[in-house]
Amino acid sequence: MSKHIFITGGVVSGLGKGITAASPAYLLKSRGYTVAMQKFDPYLNVDPGTMSPYQHGEVYVTDDGTETDLDLGHYERFAGVSCDRNSNYTSGKIYSRVIAREREGAYLGATVQMIPHITDEIKSAIRSAAKPGVDIVISEIGGTAGDIESLPFLEAIRQFRNDIGFENAMFLHLTLVPYIKSVGEMKTKPSQQSVSILHSIGIFPDMLVCRTETPMEDEQRRKLSLFCNVPDAMVIEEQDVQHSIYEVPQELADRDMDAKVLQRLSLPLRERHLDDWHSLLERVLHPVRACRIAMVGKYAGLRDAYKSIFESFAHAGIALQTKVECDMLEAETLEGDCSALAGYDGILVPGGFGARGIAGKVAALRFAREQVLPCLGICLGMQCMVIEYARNVLALSDADSTEFSPQTKHPVIDLMPEQRGLSAKGGTMRLGTYPCRLKPDSLAVRLYGKEKISERHRHRYEFNNDYRKQLESCGLQVCGASPDDSLVEMVEIPNHPFYIGCQFHPEFQSRPFSPHPLFVGLVQAALKHQEK
Repeated sequence: MSKHIFITGGVVSGLGKGITAASPAYLLKSRGYTVAMQKFDPYLNVDPGTMSPYQHGEVYVTDDGTETDLDLGHYERFAGVSCDRNSNYTSGKIYSRVIAREREGAYLGATVQMIPHITDEIKSAIRSAAKPGVDIVISEIGGTAGDIESLPFLEAIRQFRNDIGFENAMFLHLTLVPYIKSVGEMKTKPSQQSVSILHSIGIFPDMLVCRTETPMEDEQRRKLSLFCNVPDAMVIEEQDVQHSIYEVPQELADRDMDAKVLQRLSLPLRERHLDDWHSLLERVLHPVRACRIAMVGKYAGLRDAYKSIFESFAHAGIALQTKVECDMLEAETLEGDCSALAGYDGILVPGGFGARGIAGKVAALRFAREQVLPCLGICLGMQCMVIEYARNVLALSDADSTEFSPQTKHPVIDLMPEQRGLSAKGGTMRLGTYPCRLKPDSLAVRLYGKEKISERHRHRYEFNNDYRKQLESCGLQVCGASPDDSLVEMVEIPNHPFYIGCQFHPEFQSRPFSPHPLFVGLVQAALKHQEK
């Protein structure tokens, strides 16, 4: 039987529950336990797939094609767990299932209510992660204690612990302990009130994890223990790290958080193995080189919109012991003048949807191509590479994507014939992991070191094969395609040091211990460009 850890948040949002959930997961795995992870989001959208990145950050995609919360990226990167459709549930998904069953008559005419029907569905979702062989399931509850949207989830986890027994589940509450500079004092009252909200609905936290800017003193720890009804030893300080989020697991290990969790769950205290993480931290904290990358996107006002890309650069930096400074540049600002790119060692053009900023992305790609600046295009970025090349090398001035210009005379990017006419946008999406075969002697195959790869996709429009021969005859090489050669997956310019685009999202498969080869390749090329 799997043990369960439920993580809630209090005082304010944005405390980093995802990293706080993923860090003990890694520590528990380092002690030989198998861990599964889940995120429950209280919003009414079925998934974040149709939400603006400004609302919710990036949409993370799992191998099975599930569009999920970005915290699942932390789970996969930190804890090394594999997430799937059972790893992310929203209120919208839960309610949809209950309503569908009610329409089918599955409730035999009963009045459908929040309790027990909604809470039972949530408990069923929790059990879906407790697969055979999983020792511990960590379930993060989104939102903040006191949010009306979160109440069904909190009620469900209260019931769930009663169902499986006290010794088989624990509640961990992440809270903020602010330091008020004007009075020079750390305040515990907000945390007390947050825990009081949980007490009022029958949840009594077993552990408090306290986010702080400054070190906690014994007085604050004793006060939190007393007023929150939590043993002193179970009040864990999580001070802001100085350099990298990859310091968090080590910080929590120094406070024996994982040992205390195992003790609470009556599990054996196996030996911890963190040598690999210590080595990784050494490379994070002591880079020997640095380079600057410009990311030309349309959501430059929010780093979380490109969270996995920033982390992928961090992973490449770890591998190369290089500090990668990645600046976000708003694509629209480059439409008339790309001189702002001149000081960079490389360019990345990320994915996205919609016409806004396309002219700036195309201009940046032309700059990278003509100025021989290392460049990586991802998803829409690759599509813009094709558009730019068709316009400025093939002289097809009207070349475009039918996403932006449905009546273009040269639709170098288009829906596949079988997709045209589908009214539901989701019906035309290519989501999840698909295989790709790389061309021998290409830059792509040299980067990957193999000809057969699999990558995660999230896109609707494809390279139009009607223009494939024309583009290749003028130097834009198709270096990766589906096994049957019907879908173009990667393009590159052979006589350019590093100019490569991919239809998929490599950032979703980059890990601290196995950085993605495309990001490593871009950083290596940027360092070489620096030497010129």
